[in-house]
Amino acid sequence: MIVLELFWAFFQIGLFSVGGGYAAMPLIQEQVIDKFHWMTVSEFTDLITISQMTPGPIAINSASFIGARMAGIPGALIATVGCVLPSCVIVSVIALLYKRYSSLTLIDGVLKGIRPAVVGMIASAALTMMQASWFADTLASVGGVDVAAVLIFAAAFFVLRKWKPSPILVMSAAGGCGLLVYGLLDLLGKG
Repeated sequence: MIVLELFWAFFQIGLFSVGGGYAAMPLIQEQVIDKFHWMTVSEFTDLITISQMTPGPIAINSASFIGARMAGIPGALIATVGCVLPSCVIVSVIALLYKRYSSLTLIDGVLKGIRPAVVGMIASAALTMMQASWFADTLASVGGVDVAAVLIFAAAFFVLRKWKPSPILVMSAAGGCGLLVYGLLDLLGKG
């Protein structure tokens, strides 16, 4: 039964995740946390972080990880196929239609209408992740707000906007800062 649930959950995610990985995050969250309770919000945030550090799209990495967690290798395969199948079919059909009817203004209007929804889905995912990381119960919390997480976010955001370095470098630096700050806080808290 779990294998069918995995397939159906990730089939829906693959079917409705228009706009790529970030747009898929609210859909993954709804299926994995809210509907099936396979993960907590904290575990979901960790999953997204790991998915960002590994090659491949977020939805496929999430499907593979959650499928493996819930039903081993068969679960990983079924969840991944469920996630990829709708996209393969839809892209094939759209490619044929777009080739024939790309000059129609209706097609352009549909694409322009989808863009704001995708931006909204990405913003929703970002807010969920910010809430999970900024309001975590850690040694760096002051009044329920994880000050270290907020400062690392602000520094990373500033550096990305000001100097536009490689996101890989910024993620690595943020991870190093987190390791240093939370490691020191952990040592001080136990001492």
